[in-house]
Amino acid sequence: MASLRLSHSLRRLWALDKFSYSLRVFIALAGSLALCWAQGWMQALIPLVLGVIASALAETDDSWQGRLAALLVTLACFSAAAYTVELLFPYPWLFVAALALSSFALTMLGALGERYATLGSATLILAIYSMIGVEQRGGSNGLGLQPLLLVAGAAWYGSLSVIWNALFAHQPVQHSLARLFRELGHYLKLKAALFEPLRQLDVEQRRLALAQQNGRVVAALNAAKEVILHRVGNERPSAKVSHYLKLYFLAQDLHERASSSHYPYNELAEAFFHSDVLFRCQRLLRLHGEACQRLAQAIELRQPFEYRELCSQALDDLHASLAHLRLQSNPAWRHLLRSLGALAGNLASLDRLLSDASNPDALAEEQDSSLLDREPHSLKEVAERLRLQLTPTSLLFRHALRLPIALAAGYGVLHWIHPAQGYWILLTTVFVCQPNYGATRLKLVQRIAGTVLGLVLGWALFDLFPSPLVQAFIAVAAGVAFFATRSSRYTLATAAITLLVLFCFNQVGDGYGLIVPRLIDTLIGSLIAGLAVFLILPDWQGRRLNRMLANTLSCNSTYLRQIIQQYASGKRDDLAYRLARRNAHNADAALSTTLGNMLMEPGHFRKEADIGFRFLVLSHTLLSYLSGLGAHRDESLPAEAQSRLLERAGLLADSLDGIASSLAEDRPVAIHSDAEEQFASELEQMPEDLDDRQRLVQTQLALICRQLGPLRTLAAHLRKGDETSER
Repeated sequence: MASLRLSHSLRRLWALDKFSYSLRVFIALAGSLALCWAQGWMQALIPLVLGVIASALAETDDSWQGRLAALLVTLACFSAAAYTVELLFPYPWLFVAALALSSFALTMLGALGERYATLGSATLILAIYSMIGVEQRGGSNGLGLQPLLLVAGAAWYGSLSVIWNALFAHQPVQHSLARLFRELGHYLKLKAALFEPLRQLDVEQRRLALAQQNGRVVAALNAAKEVILHRVGNERPSAKVSHYLKLYFLAQDLHERASSSHYPYNELAEAFFHSDVLFRCQRLLRLHGEACQRLAQAIELRQPFEYRELCSQALDDLHASLAHLRLQSNPAWRHLLRSLGALAGNLASLDRLLSDASNPDALAEEQDSSLLDREPHSLKEVAERLRLQLTPTSLLFRHALRLPIALAAGYGVLHWIHPAQGYWILLTTVFVCQPNYGATRLKLVQRIAGTVLGLVLGWALFDLFPSPLVQAFIAVAAGVAFFATRSSRYTLATAAITLLVLFCFNQVGDGYGLIVPRLIDTLIGSLIAGLAVFLILPDWQGRRLNRMLANTLSCNSTYLRQIIQQYASGKRDDLAYRLARRNAHNADAALSTTLGNMLMEPGHFRKEADIGFRFLVLSHTLLSYLSGLGAHRDESLPAEAQSRLLERAGLLADSLDGIASSLAEDRPVAIHSDAEEQFASELEQMPEDLDDRQRLVQTQLALICRQLGPLRTLAAHLRKGDETSER
């Protein structure tokens, strides 16, 4: 029994997302330490450890072949950076010019994609590590041993990463899919809260929480797609990858169904306050959310997923409740019952999709299983992407200009006041200086708090554990803790890396002597980063809110046009449709992120935040109505109604484009449109004998049309607010 419990605990530990990453770091740090101890060569410890850290920071997901190629490029960049520092260190003016130019170029690599941005950032960090090493030994001694040790540490960790990925190639796919289904499960539970039959329910607040969670689902979808794409490439996927690919497409379908809406929830709650039908909907959605989270656990633990009969029973209970309401023949409920019927049909489809997850290999292959690869594949594409970003309107370009100025200022400060361990100022600046004010402000507070915590802990642990061997173990543990927490708990991660630095330096010198300089340098570097983001081409989120809103509406319009094409030609989950759907959700998530950043900015710059959040609720509601229309696109329309309805849907898309272009070009937005009001009234007038398929599409189009008026009003108010602030 005990062995079974131990086996289950080990399986759960292995399934943790950060465990394999942390284990690789532990092996790399412990191996470096053991080598230095065994050879009596402790002077090599710090550059080896710093090389390991830089290599781990540069790591991105890929197949083992891709990771090997990335490692070779990384080592070439690291070598160039380390030896350049050694050669130019004695010449301050040349050094600061090279530092500014290289930091600009390395930051601009972000235009080519996330992995290039990660490589550029890690290379800059390794260059500063090299500066710290040169300062430690009192100056450059030509092409010495230290750059070689830095690159050797990086190569040691990189080799471990390649071997690990060759042995456990599918582990990142499992982790990304598990995260995706876990976020979907939470989304479904939040969606269930909308069905609570309470009068005066704060639907807007719950929709806002749902929109913010949708951003996390979209991020998980994008991450899972990239991980799977690295395993597929241009080749036919293997049986194992095909299994995961089907689960990914299943998650996309679940997301579209889950984000669908078929009627305003407060009207349903008012009409069916004395019925249990909304409780039935709520219970079924909660069970679907729990099923998604159990599926996530099954993927992580590599166990079979069993879909429980409890969901099917809950669906039967919902149908029974609907049948009871229909028997009452209340004329006031007639149109609402049809919407509830469409909702029940959507929930039944969700139920079927989740039951299919028990055996995804039995699912039919997608007609179009291609995934969009956003990375450049030629020098022409590289040049084009860089050209598009070389403009002051680009957030990346602004950050790429801001960071070199901040680093040059830090270099000037350390030469002016000659602080001990002065190059930690530059390292702090690189970590704290983020592309926008909100993220920089958060990072600044976390960096200072984590450094203080780490220094206090280090001071205490020096006295408690004077043994060098114990201190070496603490350093390794701190390094593992840094990589386990750096993306989720940055304050703890900063405390951990501070401990690592203190104890590593104590192995070769005086760790106590580093405590005060580390604190002072952190404060100076954080101050420089904060001032740089505040004063140098600041990216105030409110100033680009118009463009963000315009992009959201434009993407929704494109999604609507793709849905129209599907109704005309038949359902097909091709790349164009999936891309339009994903872009609409990406825009919705980007708006949510922008507004979150906006709340951390000074008061004057976030005065339009309230309008922005109201717009987010409306645009997410619009997206949910579009998703409802897209979820039923497999139902063909009667021939006599198809062309008329699709033509009107095209007019709705034109209206969305019109509002979007007015926002983007800062033109006046008409608050009221007689044509849209008349259009909505026509769509809502449906005879009793209308075909159910036509009724469903017409109802969804009417709901979409009714969103245009509030969107126009908010857009007009936003523009008036901008004009007032300019005056």
